[in-house]
Amino acid sequence: MQRDPIDVLIVGAGPTGLTLAVQLALLGVRIRIIDRSADRVHESRALALQPRSLEVLAGLGVTDGLVAAGNRAVQVKLHLRDRVLSVPLFDLGLEDTEYPYLLFLSQAETERLLEERLAGLGITVERQVELTDLTQDAGSVTAVLRHAGTGPAADETVRAAYAVGCDGARSAVRRIAGIPFKGSTYPQTFLLADAEADGLERGAAHAFASAKGILLFFPLGSPATWRLLAIKRTTAARPPGAPEATLDEVQAAVDDYTGGTVRLHDAAWITEFRIHLRAAARYRSGRLFLAGDAAHVHSPAGAQGMNTGIQDAVNLGWKLAQALAGTGGPNLLDTYQAERQPVGKAVLRLSNRPFRIATSLNPLVRFARSRVSPVVAPLAAKATWGRARLFRTISELGIGYRRSALSVNGPGPRVNWRQVRWGRVKSRHSGLRAGDRLPDTPVVYEGETTTLHRVLAGPAWHLLHWRLPDGGAAHYLVRPDGYIGYCYMGDNDEGAAGLAEYLNRWVG
Repeated sequence: MQRDPIDVLIVGAGPTGLTLAVQLALLGVRIRIIDRSADRVHESRALALQPRSLEVLAGLGVTDGLVAAGNRAVQVKLHLRDRVLSVPLFDLGLEDTEYPYLLFLSQAETERLLEERLAGLGITVERQVELTDLTQDAGSVTAVLRHAGTGPAADETVRAAYAVGCDGARSAVRRIAGIPFKGSTYPQTFLLADAEADGLERGAAHAFASAKGILLFFPLGSPATWRLLAIKRTTAARPPGAPEATLDEVQAAVDDYTGGTVRLHDAAWITEFRIHLRAAARYRSGRLFLAGDAAHVHSPAGAQGMNTGIQDAVNLGWKLAQALAGTGGPNLLDTYQAERQPVGKAVLRLSNRPFRIATSLNPLVRFARSRVSPVVAPLAAKATWGRARLFRTISELGIGYRRSALSVNGPGPRVNWRQVRWGRVKSRHSGLRAGDRLPDTPVVYEGETTTLHRVLAGPAWHLLHWRLPDGGAAHYLVRPDGYIGYCYMGDNDEGAAGLAEYLNRWVG
């Protein structure tokens, strides 16, 4: 069986695949999105959305619903030996975003809202459809799809201009493309549960640190009030047919950290798992692309995984649309790997280091967790500069592409954005450059108070002329994903000519 050709086949309907599908649908691209599962996830799995993800999803018309459904955590309660330390969460370093918080929301809810948005655009996820083969030539890819309840004789053949693997750590697209997925596995086994818990203050995240490791509680809301993560007591293999994990086993692990002060009940979901640290050798093979967990998997430290995948999708989507439209130049699609692979590697490093410290069995590290951290943690909490820098990194607002071929600085000094916002511009101050994320700020547009990002919402190029208080001007060409492609200062022919050259090369 063979249907009419399409533009892009998306394999995998998790948050990454759904985000890509929404963006491509908004850009008028003919797509199909398939998933081998019978339904979207109903467990929480990933549980938090970073400020940068909320920004890019706002441009797709999804964020308002996410924020309404989620829980804005404002602090972490760090339970030490003899005290509880309240650490403000995301209270510094996030002045240039409308979403200065970590939004706790079940992955199931995130997927539901993305899928509803996609359905509103006339696209339905095709479930219980598995990719069994994929080939490509100079002009297209050919995929073989098997629908549930059918055999090879009923396989469907699909032709598309491109295919994107958003199908997770066991990606069929990556395997068929022959892309190595190298890395390692943490030695510990972890317990994960969504449950009710007595003995915890609501409205905050909780961390219990000890020589054994660290126990985390996150305010989830749905399908249960709390998500917890802990190291399993023993690594012994389970007998055949035994359940994967029980509430009693999770409670025993919780008791190790809390001394029995926290009691679990009404678990909605319990599982045990191993954590991997792996990265794809490349994100592209001809007309095949990888995004999300198909390209990088790592520890849950910092809530980076799902968020990095969502931003992979937003980076790739508009580039595919321009390539299909015949604009953007022959090297536009090469910039996807050039921009996102360094981000994926940085996220692996960011999540690996603290996670290894938190779970290490090394005697010196265990001693530091139980004896040194209670002394150091209060001092670290008071270090506002360090907290601001940490939050900026975790929020993913600091991600940029200054070294990308798409990032071109025209003439003139850069502008310090904080001074622009408050009307105090020192023209020789270092500041925004091509490749940086365009910061958000309150603006008055058509007589109404709004934000700059809302004015520029939607997957399109925007040219922003910013008149400065000293009479000069800053000019920013903003990409569809919210990053500055070209910028120059002043009203001069050289800058305008550079802008025209850039538009001709990358926008068409």
